[in-house]
Amino acid sequence: MSYDTVSYERKGRVVYITMNRPRALNAFNDQLYQDLEAAFSEFDMDEEGWVCIVHGAGRCFSAGGDMKGQFFNQGREKKVLTTTSRPYESFLLGAINCKPVISAVHSYCLGTGFDLALQSDLIVASDDAQFGITEIKRGMSGGPPSAMLRLFMPSKVVNEMVLTGESMAASELYRLGLINRLTPVGNHLLVAEELAQKILKAAPLAVRAEVSNESVPINR
Repeated sequence: MSYDTVSYERKGRVVYITMNRPRALNAFNDQLYQDLEAAFSEFDMDEEGWVCIVHGAGRCFSAGGDMKGQFFNQGREKKVLTTTSRPYESFLLGAINCKPVISAVHSYCLGTGFDLALQSDLIVASDDAQFGITEIKRGMSGGPPSAMLRLFMPSKVVNEMVLTGESMAASELYRLGLINRLTPVGNHLLVAEELAQKILKAAPLAVRAEVSNESVPINR
């Protein structure tokens, strides 16, 4: 399929989903959100694609929500927690084949972009990457991303991120264990590909079983 704001490409067993709004710093409007959901559904049903790498075109991974677009004006339909392996309102909620997703991050990874990275199974980040839950600076709560972040990091560190809206360097999040690989600037995609190849050496059904068991519901 073709999408307005996302590209979908498969090389061998690796699928590349690229957020492609570079002039808007890959900020999320309704179209990007819908295209990304559809692309992940395509990956889920793609029998030849076993691992996905999601990344952003241009200067950054994603600057978060598009305040100039329709993302915050119209809102979007909320999904309810289901019995699938993926939690809450999620790009990956409807997955039935539970294949691993790697976020390859450079520069800004904010708001909804950070949410997407958190929903991924693995994160590779360049050392210029900045992660943040910036909603409080726009008069909104951190919402699901802040709750999900508490599953992976010390709660007081998360509190500081959420209450100040300040971003945190990839090097610090790597030290805290949120990021799997920290790379020099420009190497994030290459290192994500190397990680994907390591996953492909494992038994695919066993990999999917692990992915299906890794998510923990956060609305308890």
